[in-house]
Amino acid sequence: MRRATLAVPAALALFAVTACGAPSENASRPTEDAAGSQELSTLVVGATAVPAGDILAFVQEELAADAGLDLDVREFSDYIAPNAALAEGQLDVNLYQHEPFLLEYNEGNGTDLVAVEKIYLPPLGLYSNRVDAVDELEKGAEVALPNDPTNEFRALLLLQEGGLITLADDVDEATFSLSDIEDNPLDLRFREVEAAQLPRSLDDVDAAIVNNNYAQEAGLDFEEDSILLEEVEGNAYVNVLAARSDNADDPRVATLVELLTSPETVRFIEDEYQGSVIPAVA
Repeated sequence: MRRATLAVPAALALFAVTACGAPSENASRPTEDAAGSQELSTLVVGATAVPAGDILAFVQEELAADAGLDLDVREFSDYIAPNAALAEGQLDVNLYQHEPFLLEYNEGNGTDLVAVEKIYLPPLGLYSNRVDAVDELEKGAEVALPNDPTNEFRALLLLQEGGLITLADDVDEATFSLSDIEDNPLDLRFREVEAAQLPRSLDDVDAAIVNNNYAQEAGLDFEEDSILLEEVEGNAYVNVLAARSDNADDPRVATLVELLTSPETVRFIEDEYQGSVIPAVA
């Protein structure tokens, strides 16, 4: 299959909690008990299963103990619950979203969550069960888009970079709508779908723009099944480790950043995902 790979400029995101509970109050570096053994500092981390959960599992199994850290990872299945849990103090940090989504969440919910560090890019892709290349899409083809504003705007940017649509010059990410599509030479029809349901929509539409984590969970192969894909360079949608403003400087958070951006973790991401997830640190 021939796939177009494109860079997208600026402007992604998850879930329903599967476990809850208050994070550890021990914000200090690890100490030693009377017997001289190291006491690990616990950090409660919210994540989506793929790829964030997998990456955190690697860090926990291979690196965390030597750094004096114990990760308590709570998995979510949508884009809203992890931020709500973080803001309410049920989590210390979360990993699953890019900064534009985080800022939009803050604005809509009156929260003060902050991006601590860029960790990885899960490229947004246009997938199809019906065609093998973008230029095979026929006039009037139906394309499914994620229905949350940040990801929908990002999806439209990807379609524009692929030459399928043209957005108005003055389009505003904060107020855009589908009416801001100025040129649509194929008369593409658009169906707005909840992000988690986009892989299922592929049997009903000609193509769908699917968030990377949901594509992987559904077994979609970014090489074989995508016909348009983002690149890292110049991309504002790199996923970040997020914290609250009141704990962003916690030493445990700094330790997790070091582990997530370590050569070992970078190598794990590259080997495990073979380009379908790209580490932010080269």
